[in-house]
This record gives sequence, structure tokens and C-alpha cells, in this order.
Amino acid sequence: MKKAIAMLLATVMSTAMLTGCGSDSTTKESTQATESSVAETAAATTEAAATEAADKTEGGVLVFGTNAEFPPFEYVGDDGEPDGFDVALIKAVGEKLGMEVQVENMEFDSLVSSIGNRIDGAIAGMTVTDERKEQVDFSDPYYEAVQFVIVPADSDIATADDLKNKTIGSQLGTTGMFLSEDIEGVTAQTYNRAIDAVNDLVNGRVDAVIIDKNPAEVFNTKFEGKVKIIDGAEFGFETEEYAIALPKGSELVEQVNQALADLKADGTFDTLVSEYIGE
Repeated sequence: MKKAIAMLLATVMSTAMLTGCGSDSTTKESTQATESSVAETAAATTEAAATEAADKTEGGVLVFGTNAEFPPFEYVGDDGEPDGFDVALIKAVGEKLGMEVQVENMEFDSLVSSIGNRIDGAIAGMTVTDERKEQVDFSDPYYEAVQFVIVPADSDIATADDLKNKTIGSQLGTTGMFLSEDIEGVTAQTYNRAIDAVNDLVNGRVDAVIIDKNPAEVFNTKFEGKVKIIDGAEFGFETEEYAIALPKGSELVEQVNQALADLKADGTFDTLVSEYIGE
């Protein structure tokens, strides 16, 4: 809207310059006509913006970003579309709000910066951190998690000291990456996809992978006999909270929080946990 008004004001100035050689009355009439056009267009643009905002809260479409490389919370289903607990949860939230939810698969590291322009929000097993809260608002937490460490089946790694001076893999932009960077002497290797980090672990290119508990358990099953997983509590890792990321100051925060509360109250949330996570 601001851009449209700016363009029209530029037209006003241009018109005034072009009519400067004519009579004062001609200039005045031309300027008044253009100013009227500016006012009418500004009103129309404001009305369009209001209509768009209303559409977001009255049967409109919301686009949420995820990174479908984090099973069981998000992964690519047999139909080639994002699936998983988070995907099912945000679609259930949309139903409570009377809105259609479309889920877009993106790189995890680009999710936060895309909120408010490319996407309306993100749900991707995203941990609430002070750094992220500077850029987005979060819903109420919907899941608690802790980091796990995946190591080769014959590895001697068992404590925090054992991770020092090792090569540790993690997914780009995740808590695992931040934790590994804080360990003394570590060579931090980052990946766009968690599965690539685990593949490098199996092939001897990294000594350990730090990742959330639930995907760690999935990879432990996938690579049975080749890896083992260790509870992050053994390394002093603290419990984290997942939440839905939304634009700063968005009215969706309150609406999403109410929808989450309703889904927990009517049993839908527990059903989704049982279906996708198995707890």
C-alpha cells in the first residue's frame, strides 16, 4: 500500500512540473484531480489490505513452512507431500480456526526469516530460543524434547568429555548445531538434512551426531546394528520446548493457542501423538 501511494505522489509532482508553464488555474485543476485520484486509490488499497487481513482469519488460507527431514514430526509421505505429527497438528489447528492450511517444505535454516513474507508461520520441531524470539512470536509450547547423541555401534563415546575434539554432525540451524559448536575442540559438520549427517556417521566421516530424541530413535531403527543412541541427559543437555513460530505481533498467536488448547481438551492432540510418535 505504501509503495502504491508513493508512486501516485510521484505522479502528482510530475504533473505539477509539466503544467508549470500553463496558467495557474490549469495547474490547480490538474493537481486537484490527481490528488483526488491519490486519495481514492489509497482508500481502495487500504480496503484491499483490510480484506486480505480478514481473509486470514475468516475462512482464508494459511501457508506454514516445515522441513520434512525430521521424522516423526515431519517427513515426505508416500504421496510426495509433507507428512508427520507437526503437519497433522497444524492442519488440525487450521480446522479449529476454520482455515485451510497449506504446508510448504523448505530448508530448516530459512524458516524463521521467511515468516511474515513467504509463509504465515512455521512448524518444524522448532525449539523456542531467545534468539528466535527476537524475530518471531511463538505459540504456547506443544511438545517437550531433549537432544540425543547418535554414535557408531562400537563407539566408546559415553560422556560430555568424550565429545571433546571430535567431529560432530548436526542439521543446519538446529539445537544440535548450537550444542556441538560449544564443545571444546569440536569440528562441527553441518548438513541441510539430518539423514545426511547420519549417513556420514555410518560411513565413518563423523564421530557423532546430535539430534532430537524422536528422530534419533527413528534413525536407530533405520540403521539397526550400525549405530546406537545415548540420552542427552548423559551429556548434560537440557529439556527443550517445541512451539509454532508466527510473525511478530500477529493475532494468530492467540488464535493458535486457543486451537491448541481445544485440540488437547477434545483428545485430538493425544490421538495424533499416539499415531505419529507412539507415546
